[in-house]
Amino acid sequence: MHGIGTKAVHGTGKTKDSLGSVVMPIYQTSTFRFKDAEHGAACFAGETDDFIYTRINNPTVRELEETLTCLENGNHTICTSSGMAAVNVVFFALLSQGKHVICHETVYGPSRSVLEAQYTRFGVEVTFVDTSNTSSVREAIRNNTVLIYLESPSNPTISVADLPEISKLAKEHDITLCVDNTFLGPALQLPLNFGADIVIYSLTKSINGHADVVAGCIITKTAEMAKKLRPMMITLGMCLDPNAAFLVRRGL
Repeated sequence: MHGIGTKAVHGTGKTKDSLGSVVMPIYQTSTFRFKDAEHGAACFAGETDDFIYTRINNPTVRELEETLTCLENGNHTICTSSGMAAVNVVFFALLSQGKHVICHETVYGPSRSVLEAQYTRFGVEVTFVDTSNTSSVREAIRNNTVLIYLESPSNPTISVADLPEISKLAKEHDITLCVDNTFLGPALQLPLNFGADIVIYSLTKSINGHADVVAGCIITKTAEMAKKLRPMMITLGMCLDPNAAFLVRRGL
């Protein structure tokens, strides 16, 4: 079993540069060439995961995604153009009119304000509670609750939730648990190991570590969840730029 340092440096080795570069190059291109018409048809039909268009997939971004998946003990990673892009992909994919979300009361300000000011306009119901108190989470659950969204530790109050207990509670009610793990990162906490379904990061912060990039990501525990989220990222155009992906990978 490789340690986190080895994983961060070497990644998974699945996506490699065809010319043998030790560091994955920046594939700064919008579109990829097909071998022939049949290959193009197979790509668009979803019969292969070869590269088509950078909003959909890109080698530089994919290698970063694979490394983040490995670090988090996840199934799949979706990189996004910012941390808030990651938040909104999750919200867009899982919330709809008449659905209810439970959110920690002191999450990152824009995460709270987008729920309060925007999603409620489309009929989404929101309850803000102190998720460091599991009883408060339990009392907030409704028949139409589909998502529990929290940060642990939270930004900026550093309140800590009991992730195993909240995960158990969520599973009892068939509710998705999403944890923003930006504050600690995969070196100090692995929410998927505690039962979370989704982990999100602002890669802008400690994972990049150089204050020169804006990026985010979503890491899922299952392929089924990834299939709900990746198409939403593509549709909304919230993809990560290859140059930014390169800088985040360097930060790791």
